[in-house]
Amino acid sequence: MSSGGHRVPRVVVIGSINMDLVVRCASIARPGETISGQSLREIPGGKGANQAVAAVRLGAEVTMVGRVGDDAFGQTLRDGLLREGIDVSHVQITAGVSSGVAVIQVDDAGQNSIVVIPGANGQVTAEDVLASSSIIREADAVLLQFEIPLETVKAAIEIARQSGVRVIVDPAPARADAADSVLSADWLCPNETEAESLTGLVVGTELQACAAAKSLRQRGCGRSMITLGSRGIVLCGEGGVLKRADAFRIAAVDTTAAGDAFAAGLGVSLSRGAADAEAVRFACAAGALAATKSGAQPAMPYLQEVESLLRDQPEAAVLQPV
Repeated sequence: MSSGGHRVPRVVVIGSINMDLVVRCASIARPGETISGQSLREIPGGKGANQAVAAVRLGAEVTMVGRVGDDAFGQTLRDGLLREGIDVSHVQITAGVSSGVAVIQVDDAGQNSIVVIPGANGQVTAEDVLASSSIIREADAVLLQFEIPLETVKAAIEIARQSGVRVIVDPAPARADAADSVLSADWLCPNETEAESLTGLVVGTELQACAAAKSLRQRGCGRSMITLGSRGIVLCGEGGVLKRADAFRIAAVDTTAAGDAFAAGLGVSLSRGAADAEAVRFACAAGALAATKSGAQPAMPYLQEVESLLRDQPEAAVLQPV
């Protein structure tokens, strides 16, 4: 499955599994406003599950650790992951709790607003992580996000780091209460809003993003990379060196899960042995492709698509000194 003759990377994703209720509308409703929507779709999502689907489509062996409710959504979500080829033996069905649900408005420009009801995702515990410790220790990379309790995220980071397993944290949704121990990840990949929450710094310009990336790295993570959408990324890497890269040129349709594809792409590429610059390009391509399609899991790109975009735009997402 993997390119370049490397063995298949093993990725463990610990995180949320949601059903996304996606409303398409001309513009996102403002407070107190009632608007007419164009359509409603039920689409499997959740940042954890999205990353798991992206990672398996990009050629990794993937195990998902998480929870669904004992409702109809729960069965549908678990079956969907299984169909993708993801190991769901560590996805528990939680009695008496609803599955996670996200209500998403997507406007004609492809921008979105999201309300998340955690449901069973809020029941993912440090004990669940401990029960999965053997697969974590055997992984090439562990992917984490903030749609499960922070204590659980911290427990997963601890087990992975004890075993020398690479940890990639996508600190989304934004949380100002993210404990410093979460910042001990090998890679921390916030967007502008999440970087502001973690650092307390304004992240409007590229220069401000560089300052925030540097601040995050100084607080303990191995590498901090802030995604700036169509403006590309900034990276504070080894030795605190700052670099930047432009984005791939795409026509955005729905940016809902672009960050999830990005994190998965980074994890898979690094697990194949790619150097930072190559892995960043691969991640940027995966994220860009996800934004060209509607929905969360259905938009996750396949390896051939990413490789094609990398060939078609060789000058895009190349790391340069700031």
